[in-house]
Parts: sequence; C-alpha cells; structure tokens
Amino acid sequence: MTLPDVPGTPVTIADLDAQHPVPEGFVLLDVREQDEWDAGHAPGAVHIPMGQLPARVDELPEGELLVVCRSGGRSARSAAWLNHSGYDAYNVEGGMKQWQAAGLPLTAEGGRTPTVL
Repeated sequence: MTLPDVPGTPVTIADLDAQHPVPEGFVLLDVREQDEWDAGHAPGAVHIPMGQLPARVDELPEGELLVVCRSGGRSARSAAWLNHSGYDAYNVEGGMKQWQAAGLPLTAEGGRTPTVL
C-alpha cells in the first residue's frame, strides 16, 4: 500500500490494502447522506454528511483523513475544503462504489445486507 505524501493528492482504491484499507493514523470520513450511510458503509468510518461538515468539523478525530462519498465528487470537494481549513485530507477516487467493487468490507444499519446506493 502506497499513499501520497502530499495532502490533497487523490488516493485510489488500488492504493489501499485489502486487509486493512484504512492505514494506521488515518480516519475514513464518509460524507454521503444518511440514507446512503445506512445502506452500506465501511466499518469504523466516521459519518458527517458534506452539507454538515463545516458545522461539525470539530467532531473529527485526530489523524489524517481519507474522505469518501459514493463516487468521488462530494469527497473531492470536502477534501479540498478540509485541506484549506488546515486538515490533512485525501480524496478516495471512485468512492464507495469502487470500495464495494474491490470487495473491501462493508456493514449496514439495521442488520440489512450492505450495499452502496
């Protein structure tokens, strides 16, 4: 697994380790909406929808951020905002659709079979 050294540089699913997709010292931030999160998300991810991020940024735990959405658009905008705000954030290109396609772990709320909307 090789991640970029410069925050703001995109990360691809291929850059992540299939056994431990979120490296030590990193936080996976999911910026999708609540219904998307409920349907399926990465175990251990932090959920703050993109529209709520400015008001809830203080809820972020310490660490560099891997920012993910469904396909990469919202997460790219969120990562850019976070970097501008002083955080070290990386957009995960391809988002949760690519995450699921790569067979990386998913969980869902309410005991449902996880999927990515």
